[in-house]
Amino acid sequence: MTGQSDLGRFLRRCRADLTPEAAGIASDAQGRRVRGLRREEVAMLAGVSVDYYTRLEQGRHTSPSAAVVDALARAFRLDAAARAHLADLARPARRGSRQTPAQRVRPAMHQLIASMTEHPALVLGRRTDVLASNALARALLTDWTLLPPRHRNYIRWVFLDPGARDAFLDWSTVAADVVGTLRLDAGRHPDDPQLSELVGELTIRSPEFRTWWNGRHVHERTHGTKRMNHPAVGPITLRYEALALPGDPDQTLFVYTTDPGSPSHDNLRLLGSLAARTGPAPGRTPPHEAPDASRTEPASPA
Repeated sequence: MTGQSDLGRFLRRCRADLTPEAAGIASDAQGRRVRGLRREEVAMLAGVSVDYYTRLEQGRHTSPSAAVVDALARAFRLDAAARAHLADLARPARRGSRQTPAQRVRPAMHQLIASMTEHPALVLGRRTDVLASNALARALLTDWTLLPPRHRNYIRWVFLDPGARDAFLDWSTVAADVVGTLRLDAGRHPDDPQLSELVGELTIRSPEFRTWWNGRHVHERTHGTKRMNHPAVGPITLRYEALALPGDPDQTLFVYTTDPGSPSHDNLRLLGSLAARTGPAPGRTPPHEAPDASRTEPASPA
């Protein structure tokens, strides 16, 4: 995942995924032995020499200029998230592995999301770690406080908890997108051993993760819609907004809403009522981890 081959690996995947037709190149299918574009075709589209592009793919040159990065992004028809990921991979300063300090959520942010009694809200950090969540988010998704600290991670829940597959009506789309989000984080922080450990675990335990991680999809969470089904209240369609926290690097606040007057709005209100009376609603307790009832989410940084 890390090291000098990251840039070359991403370029090879981009080249394999782009067809000559999509790139505006006349195709000679009978004489084509490679999937996607040839190296010389990419070099032509980007305006660089074949030798230079070959060295980029082979990891013999790992710090192309900003102009070359832009030219390659145009050649591969990359969207904004994939373009940013390519730029991250091309950064010249790439250190060796080091342990990163634990992220902490400010007490005021804990108080803010706890006050959102009608809207699920959670704060995700590096590697999609779940740093904080309110009661309705835990009732909707899973009760993170019942998990060991190292398992309080959104992508780990999506792929390793069977309940997540039942929760999302579009599980494959949700799962593929969160892999793209993790890839974006990996490009920004190539020296993170905790990320390497997470990717290693998911690669071993989830064939779907392994397949998507070997692709090139990059996804940046900004806003969107999630279609869910909760065993206690039924279907809920939610809109979410992802809000970056400028004072807390690599932390994102996610707030979920429903359309007023819709069945989803009524079901979410019912879920909130159930959670307020009985704790997390039935069907969302993590089934594959040993619960620890003594663990509670801190109201302030520990």
